[in-house]
Amino acid sequence: MSSDFEAYEQDFGTLTAEITNKIGRIPKLAGEEKTQLVLNVDKQLEEVRELLEQMDLEVREIPIQSRGMYNSRLKSYKQEMEKLEKDFVSIKNVRNELLGDDGSSSESQRAHLLDNTERLERSSRRLEAGYQIAVETEQVGQEILTNLHSDREKIQRSRDRLRETDANLGKSSRILTGMLRRIIQNRVLVFILGAIILLTVVLAIYFNLRGH
Repeated sequence: MSSDFEAYEQDFGTLTAEITNKIGRIPKLAGEEKTQLVLNVDKQLEEVRELLEQMDLEVREIPIQSRGMYNSRLKSYKQEMEKLEKDFVSIKNVRNELLGDDGSSSESQRAHLLDNTERLERSSRRLEAGYQIAVETEQVGQEILTNLHSDREKIQRSRDRLRETDANLGKSSRILTGMLRRIIQNRVLVFILGAIILLTVVLAIYFNLRGH
């Protein structure tokens, strides 16, 4: 994105340099030549406005941590543009110039109308591009919402399976505990039974020996 911004900066520098030079030449001219130069400067100023709009869009796409530097540069360019416009307005009056030229007012008005038509066409293209961006952004947003909804359902199913697994583990733990308890009880019974048998054998031997 920053490379696009820098490319716009180069175009901005070239255009503003040309405009500054032409504004300085306007007072030295007269008649049709002056009218055409005024129209040309007016057209280039419109191109600079379009450049500033594109630069503004680019800045919004730049990561927020780097955006401050580009905002400062854009602000200085806008201030430079305002100064150019003030200088231009201070030395010309397009309406009086077009209406005051003997024998050339009709042609000048026609050129001015054509220039206005070009501006409208450029504005229409910008609006169309903006609309396309809005549509694409809406589509991306819809896809994100759909993915989030799908992810939410997956997480919910995972939670349900986790609860079911936890319940099964609890049940298995209780079964194992019961089995262990029974194993211990059986071992205790075997030990007691063995002790009784051993005691019986000992007593039998004792009484047998005593009888003799």
